[in-house]
Amino acid sequence: MPSEDRSHAADRLDDDHHPAYTMGRAAEVIGATPGFLRALGEAGLITPLRSEGGHRRYSRHQLRLAARARDMVDQGTPIEAACRIIGLEDQLADALRVNEELRRDE
Repeated sequence: MPSEDRSHAADRLDDDHHPAYTMGRAAEVIGATPGFLRALGEAGLITPLRSEGGHRRYSRHQLRLAARARDMVDQGTPIEAACRIIGLEDQLADALRVNEELRRDE
């Protein structure tokens, strides 16, 4: 493998948004079913990328969101409400991160 290919592969290991997990593995990691992951996609919380063969692939970031949703649903929160809350929390975290970066750049 050329060193450029190895370097690119190493970058993906650090990329929180790289779709590295198959649906089965993602479900196993968060302790849920593939159907639960599909429901999160239908509710708009996560949108997995598709492999060339059409299989869903999930990133670590998406798995963290899915695990949080699973916890909320396990505590009795309806899945749609959990997805809305987590989506808003994720947007707020992104906005705060951008705001902090802009302040540092001033």
